[in-house]
Amino acid sequence: MRGREADDLLRSNTLVKIPRQCAVLVGGLGTRLGSLTADTPKPLLDCGGRPFLAWVLRELTRFGIDEVILLAGHKSDRVEGFCSELSTWVPKSLSVTVSVEPSPAGTGGALWHARHLLRDPFLLINGDSWFDTNLARFFSAAAAQDAIGSVLLRQMEDCARYGTAEIEGDRIVAFREKTGGAAPGLISCGIYVFDHRLLSQLSPECSLEKDILPTLVSQRQLTSSVLEGFFIDIGIPSDYLRAGQDLPKRLLRPAISFDRDVLIGNGNWIKGAKEAVRMVNDAGAHAFLIDGGAPDAAPLPDNLLRQLLSFGAAIDDLRPAEGTPNARRETAAGMISDMLNRWNVAHRRAALIGGPDIVQAGDAAGVESHLLAAGSLPELVEPLINRLHEAS
Repeated sequence: MRGREADDLLRSNTLVKIPRQCAVLVGGLGTRLGSLTADTPKPLLDCGGRPFLAWVLRELTRFGIDEVILLAGHKSDRVEGFCSELSTWVPKSLSVTVSVEPSPAGTGGALWHARHLLRDPFLLINGDSWFDTNLARFFSAAAAQDAIGSVLLRQMEDCARYGTAEIEGDRIVAFREKTGGAAPGLISCGIYVFDHRLLSQLSPECSLEKDILPTLVSQRQLTSSVLEGFFIDIGIPSDYLRAGQDLPKRLLRPAISFDRDVLIGNGNWIKGAKEAVRMVNDAGAHAFLIDGGAPDAAPLPDNLLRQLLSFGAAIDDLRPAEGTPNARRETAAGMISDMLNRWNVAHRRAALIGGPDIVQAGDAAGVESHLLAAGSLPELVEPLINRLHEAS
């Protein structure tokens, strides 16, 4: 599905199949990092004060992923230990299961051994790299394409270290081995969406890259999305050191919190609301939701969040207000501060948009707060994002 047809789907409230589960490849040996990975799997190496994988899982929860399967091999006991400490670094609830291959099985074999755990569709990523982009756009595009799998690509000016992909329309038609030459091209970011038809092509020992993806290409069953953003692969020492410096700077983000009443009315998204949230996502900021509604208001339905993901946007986190109107204002102020603290957002890099009660709560929390008057929510959001990014 391409062009106007796909755009019409994104503009509608149609619910498409969006992945809520992610399988993460964490079983590699990491030999290029030498002694660093002798006792520690590469994804668990410290980057900016926490394991690299902790940054990755934190990011996944922003886009509706609520379950993770860690495909482990090398030093799987260390992976198990990491899971017991995960809540230290990930602000939202996340179900984590470790699937251990009985012997080195390759990237495809690791998936085969976890096949009974996989939902349909599922996200698959490499645990030693990250692409900082609006994943909700990738999810919605993958759902609109009729194929077994979809790959997230990025344009690189220098592909000397990477193999490249060739595309025709939305289809990948070839993968090329790296040549060592400093030429531009499209690289795979190691982020995929697959449906369960993939499982019939796996075997107990196989390589996703060498055995499975070329077969899908030949069947024209592999599509692509090309997005922009910061990409890091910690496979070599220089990039591993760079990740420790860059990840905290890039992934500790500014945030805009929305009052539920400025986004949702009569059980549906208000005009311009989904566009405003997507603008925040695209700009690399957190989009939070504070529910300051009446005490008997129903919880935010899951289908509304799925509609948002289908549109290519996501609410990173949300908090419900409770109690009487006065109590809700006090509770909301505390929830705003708690959410910012949980996500490591400095108050000076946060703003709130809402109705009178929530604006008062934002003021009480020490956050720049804006009362939404008549007009377009996206027009208010755009300059606000720019100012927050400039805040030091």
